[in-house]
Amino acid sequence: MIKNMLRGSAALFLALTPLAAPAAATANTAPASVRAAAAVLPLADAVDQLPIADESRTGYDRTKFKHWNAGLDLGDGCNTRAEVLLDEAIEAPSVAAGCKLSGGLWISYYDAAEVNDPAKLDIDHMVPLAESWDSGASEWDAKRREAYANDQDAATSLVAVTARTNRAKADKDPAEWMPPLPDAHCRYVGEWTATKLRWGLSADQAEADALAVYAEACETTIVHYTPAG
Repeated sequence: MIKNMLRGSAALFLALTPLAAPAAATANTAPASVRAAAAVLPLADAVDQLPIADESRTGYDRTKFKHWNAGLDLGDGCNTRAEVLLDEAIEAPSVAAGCKLSGGLWISYYDAAEVNDPAKLDIDHMVPLAESWDSGASEWDAKRREAYANDQDAATSLVAVTARTNRAKADKDPAEWMPPLPDAHCRYVGEWTATKLRWGLSADQAEADALAVYAEACETTIVHYTPAG
């Protein structure tokens, strides 16, 4: 699938792509309005762009973020969760009536686990719903929160990972939790930062300090994002 290719290439961009290359590719394929908004930055510069603000959980309720909705393809009978699983599968699962998935193969990049049962995977919001609320989503209307919770237009917003790692992460930011696989850290911090910038979310001081430390160690990591409409 095209979306699967985008998700895979995003990880490579974050770690390997020279600064000019993604911009050139975007200029050739995207409409002018998107080209103007797209950004490609070294991780340290991207972290510096995050606004710093205190967080507040006041008023948060997970039900204020409608998910999973009908997904990108309204005719495929699959919700967002199932579409992400289909897009990220290394080996495609079988799809039965009602978009019931079975079999297939996924690699959870948080812990490098190979998973062949879709029921053992969670779709992680790169920036958890509660964290997004704390960082600015409390000011959004319901439509924007739904768009955030089902964001398949950015390859890094939603990721299929083992349930155990997603639940260990919970609503923690990178000052409090990182993937157990050290080789995943640079990619993770790049994708976290890209998601916050895409949605105009802030970082608290402890989070920003942690991101800056990782950015020093991940000096070749490139962040690319397009602000959400």
